[in-house]
Amino acid sequence: MSNISRDEVAHLAKLARMAVTEEELDVFAGQLDQILDAVAKVSEVASDDIPPMSHAVPLTNTFREDEIRPGLSQQQALAGAPSAEDGRFRVPRILGEEQ
Repeated sequence: MSNISRDEVAHLAKLARMAVTEEELDVFAGQLDQILDAVAKVSEVASDDIPPMSHAVPLTNTFREDEIRPGLSQQQALAGAPSAEDGRFRVPRILGEEQ
């Protein structure tokens, strides 16, 4: 039994602003039927005693602890810069930008 009609697929295509051919309507209707059947099977398995979850396995935080460490000095930060001016990175002017 078909869950979705060609008219419904055409309406969805119109909402998505997709130009589809008559053959594509048949193909998409079949594909959407398969998707709806798969969702229905999952709904059958879902039980009230199974809590909802976002992941199949528990997540653990793998990040390291935040530690305060000294940063670069101004001279160290500018040491690898191709060009510096007045203690700052010098970058080329963007064309068409007003000064």
